[in-house]
Amino acid sequence: MGIIIALIPAIAWGSIGLVSGRLGGTAPQQTLGMTMGAVVFAVFTWFLYQPTLSAKVWIAGVVSGLFWAVGQGMQFTSMKKIGVSKTVPLSTGLQLAGNALAGVLIWHEWTTGKTITMGTIAVIALIVGATFTSLRDKTDKEHNKDEDMSAGIRALIISTIGYIGYTVVVRFADVNAKAVILPQALGMFAGAVIFVMISKAAATAFKNSHTWANIITGLVWGIGNIFMFLAIPSVGLAISYSLAQAGIVISTFGSIWLLGEHKTHREMQYVIFGSILIVIGSTLLALMK
Repeated sequence: MGIIIALIPAIAWGSIGLVSGRLGGTAPQQTLGMTMGAVVFAVFTWFLYQPTLSAKVWIAGVVSGLFWAVGQGMQFTSMKKIGVSKTVPLSTGLQLAGNALAGVLIWHEWTTGKTITMGTIAVIALIVGATFTSLRDKTDKEHNKDEDMSAGIRALIISTIGYIGYTVVVRFADVNAKAVILPQALGMFAGAVIFVMISKAAATAFKNSHTWANIITGLVWGIGNIFMFLAIPSVGLAISYSLAQAGIVISTFGSIWLLGEHKTHREMQYVIFGSILIVIGSTLLALMK
């Protein structure tokens, strides 16, 4: 039963790109709608657990949420530039590698020969895997011209910084994970509003049907978040974390089959090999925890 619960975050988080892709909208509209859904779910979670919300929790949560808004907003931007099937594996690999390195540099997590070896292999697997998923078949010039790879990569770099900040802030503050959900969601919403204002879409964003439709995306994210917490007592953090990363398989191949993103035979081989390496790398990191 615990394993089934632990698989729900993978299904939920792996479906975010597919759901938002189907619902449509610009990156700011998708980010705003998603955070509105996240706030709804966070309020439900607060009523369910009723954790204490101290000043420290509020500060850490809001700052973390602002970082998340940068991460998710730029990830949606990257999806528009290079597609879900390239963005998600690249983003997952970069996030995991970045968080692992943050753990080493800030918290000195790798202290033994075994952890240094496993950690190094994991980070290399993540980076190589992410690189393979982004490779293009140079002979497929017709579809390559529709992608803006340089803009997509720039957006992903900013996205990765945002996502790393999102997790590092909460860990650095050492606050209760359930208590931080509501302040975090409000910070996410505030960040999304800023993102919309910067993109000069504030006048229409709240009125646009795509924004309201993407509340569903936020609810899907919230379901993954709460089931992640429920799975940890049953199967442990390592297994929960590893299974959650399997969501890249759903988002990567789902975007090809359901959203119709074009891949040549060679690119499919790259994606499969890269995704396998990312799953291996994330599993190694999770086992180290």
